[in-house]
Amino acid sequence: MSKAETFEAIRAFNRFYTNKLGVLSKGYLDTDHTLTEARILYEIGARQSISATVLNRELGLDPAYLSRILKKFREAGFLESEPDPLDRRSQILTITAPGKAEYEMLGTRSRAQIARELSGVSDGDRDRLVTAMATIHGILATTERSTAPVVIREHRTGDMGWLIEAQAVAYTREYGWNDRFEGLVAEVAGRFIQNFNPDRERCWIAETDGRRIGSVLVADAGQNRAKLRVLYVDPAGRGLGLGRTLVEHCIAFAKAAGYTKLSLWTNDVLKAALHIYEATGFTLVAEERHAMFGPECIGQTWELDLTDVPRADV
Repeated sequence: MSKAETFEAIRAFNRFYTNKLGVLSKGYLDTDHTLTEARILYEIGARQSISATVLNRELGLDPAYLSRILKKFREAGFLESEPDPLDRRSQILTITAPGKAEYEMLGTRSRAQIARELSGVSDGDRDRLVTAMATIHGILATTERSTAPVVIREHRTGDMGWLIEAQAVAYTREYGWNDRFEGLVAEVAGRFIQNFNPDRERCWIAETDGRRIGSVLVADAGQNRAKLRVLYVDPAGRGLGLGRTLVEHCIAFAKAAGYTKLSLWTNDVLKAALHIYEATGFTLVAEERHAMFGPECIGQTWELDLTDVPRADV
């Protein structure tokens, strides 16, 4: 097939598929929302809270266009916003109960639409369809893998297992740490799952092209204090500013949840992480030598007074 024929075949498929999904309709899924508006609501609903700057960067929208949509959502009562304590030019967007209901309604309608389209399709053809979609995704993704967007989402089933394995393998390889470190991460992750309170705790997983490349969580430490735990960035995600972005998610969430202090424990060999903590306002408050993971390290406790985190005027 010639290049010209390939281009025309792809254009024909695009026209067919956009018509199938009804993305050109004035109201997406028989709602008052455009496709872009539905996608924005999905991103906010899936994460519950996100920086407007991060949202704009990930979706690649014109800032003025995004601002108009966010204004529409605020007026509809779908979201609330407050100044981003880490970026005076941005806001933290948080979905409301009506917004969550709208987000869930769109998800229900989207799944129902797919079910209708597949109602007369055999199981074998469904498998072929999914395989073909995966093939399209895989081929096109390889052409832009180096610039694939990073998605930061909340945790789901299977993420904690990955988090434990990824950190244990990485720190054993890079610093020669022993199994006691893996046990510590497993203990932190297990306690988080068992005691998880979504109003006071949160875990974020960073993905690119469907691959997990980072993690962090905020846990309730009692007495109105929170702990930042298990910050990790895979080698494939380094150099993107991802570590700082994850830490900023923790700070914004902890402040919004009403905590007065955010603390963390780390080790002196983790130089990149130490730089992030210092740059985001944490203060070193304690150090102690230990060899609990094999090699001698200096354990460090850092704290951030959330009451001192600057807030921009509305």
